[in-house]
Amino acid sequence: MSTIGCSAFLDQIGIGSFDWGYLVIGILGLAVLMLVVIILLIVQISKVNTLKKRLNRFVLGKDGASLEEDILKLFSDNRLLLEQAEKDRQDIDTIFKRLQTVYQKMGLVRYDAFNQMGGQLSYSLALLDENDNGFIINSVHSTEGCYSYSKEIRNGDNSISLSQEEAEALAMAKGTAV
Repeated sequence: MSTIGCSAFLDQIGIGSFDWGYLVIGILGLAVLMLVVIILLIVQISKVNTLKKRLNRFVLGKDGASLEEDILKLFSDNRLLLEQAEKDRQDIDTIFKRLQTVYQKMGLVRYDAFNQMGGQLSYSLALLDENDNGFIINSVHSTEGCYSYSKEIRNGDNSISLSQEEAEALAMAKGTAV
């Protein structure tokens, strides 16, 4: 080993015969390591700045409105939508209740009331709601004129006997016609 540059002090601390080439290599290695760490630090600072810009754009918005104001507007809009949805539910319930009493089932039977008449000018018309309540209109056409009468239907039945045509029209309206 070379003892160039040896001194009594270095001998006293135990590195008098130290090879200075290793020291130079170590210092160069640390310098490269520091350079890599500095490059990584610069990359991280760049990423943090990009995130800060995105956060500021998100918080401040285009026109400078704060995020808090936008969130409050969203809550207000959400409340209005919930109120409208509740109103719509109530309207739908009202419509369903009304639909139960609307005449929605129909049966029509045309027939000749008298043999001498042709063209099936007489008819029986049954109109029922969802609960099979309604009426039957029977119109009889003859040579002397046209006569109409009605019969009330409750729960799909009536208290007055029905003619064959009226029973057929009622069955059509109830959906039980064969």
